[in-house]
Amino acid sequence: MRQTKAENPGMYARIAKLTVPIVLQNLLSAAVNSADVVMLNFVGQAHISAVSLAAQYASILFMVFYGLGTGATMLCSQYYGKGDLRAIEVVEGIALRFSMAVSCVFALAALAIPRQLMRVFTPDADLIEIGAQYLRNISAAYLCWGVIEVYLAVLRSIGRVAVSTALNTVAFTLNILLNAVFIFGLFGAPKLGAAGVALATSISRGVELILVLAVSAKSKDVKLKPSLLLVRNRLLFRDFLRMAMPAMANDVIWGLAFSMYSVIIGQFLGTDMVAANSFASLARNFGTILCFGVASAGGILLGQLIGDNRMAEAVDAAKKLMKLTVLSGAIGGAIILAAMPVVLRFADMTETGKGYLKVMLLINSYYVMGAAVNTTLIAGVFRAGGDSRFGFICDTIDMWCYAVPLGFLAAAVLKLPPLWVYFLLCTDEFVKWPWVIGHYRSRKWLKNITRDGLFES
Repeated sequence: MRQTKAENPGMYARIAKLTVPIVLQNLLSAAVNSADVVMLNFVGQAHISAVSLAAQYASILFMVFYGLGTGATMLCSQYYGKGDLRAIEVVEGIALRFSMAVSCVFALAALAIPRQLMRVFTPDADLIEIGAQYLRNISAAYLCWGVIEVYLAVLRSIGRVAVSTALNTVAFTLNILLNAVFIFGLFGAPKLGAAGVALATSISRGVELILVLAVSAKSKDVKLKPSLLLVRNRLLFRDFLRMAMPAMANDVIWGLAFSMYSVIIGQFLGTDMVAANSFASLARNFGTILCFGVASAGGILLGQLIGDNRMAEAVDAAKKLMKLTVLSGAIGGAIILAAMPVVLRFADMTETGKGYLKVMLLINSYYVMGAAVNTTLIAGVFRAGGDSRFGFICDTIDMWCYAVPLGFLAAAVLKLPPLWVYFLLCTDEFVKWPWVIGHYRSRKWLKNITRDGLFES
């Protein structure tokens, strides 16, 4: 992994090389969600609202997988910088054990108690029934998703982002095509509406898993094989629990808090706000694509530099990463503002809902900057140096001691107007800036977490 100064390309170029495929991957993911909303817009507002609420469970599950993936990346990128592929395989096996266990729990819940899951978010009987059908049909996707996300995260940690992007491209394209087939009943297929979205997702995830296995069979470095589930190494398992589990817990508590935002909106603010939030979330997802891509790419490169003990280069790379983050946040905000006329014209909502949506889009145009800075530092820079505990503590306090209680107080007790409640919920990212930026400047996150002699005994 070591490179001389002449061989080592510029940091901006290296970040760009990794960022472009990751951005494309995230863009495709957002395109699938957009296709769901676009197509369901022709079915009715109830289907859009039900899917947006039911999808909160997929969002929580994604946070689990993202946390496990970034936790594994923390260790794998540093061990790749060190040149230890055997350690990477052990970490992959540990992450797979956790992800598969969580997948089974979510899949069983979606099959067995879908109506109870929907009642958490809404009392509306129609939305509960539509959402329950969605959850049943998407349960199979949960089982495939855990394996896929961990393996692709390990591939990204060693710089093979193009492979994961290619696999996601096939899966997402298939998902969009199947959405049309099952939502509208094309080519003799049943017309399933919201349930068709879930069925399309399950089929495309199954195909993606098959492709992942094919890629693994031809891979010369990182493979996906059942034997990895049985590999044991006490030191690496301890490191995984100490570093990766706080990262996973961080993303889960953050994802749960965001889901509580949907609970607040669905239980107290009415169906117009639920529908407006669906479109606002969609626009925000597009606005943050570049930000999150830069954070992921930067974290991978920083981890490799730190694992190779090139600390001065890592500090310089972190500074460059922050400049790119601010730029990407500004671009993300501009994208949301530019998309506003199109979104407002397209949205099939009541006039009250469109009024809500316009203000929510304006709020999100600056909100993405807060999300960009915090994601890059907490999920990119800090985790690259093995520091996942700070982010876990920071987000737990920010989301569960500030944002969620404030939202419930504003909506349920003070009964403030819906847009004021939404505005208060969207202050969460900026409240934690002083602590996050202060921790970055302290450089306490800059640590080589690899070990020598892991397999000597």
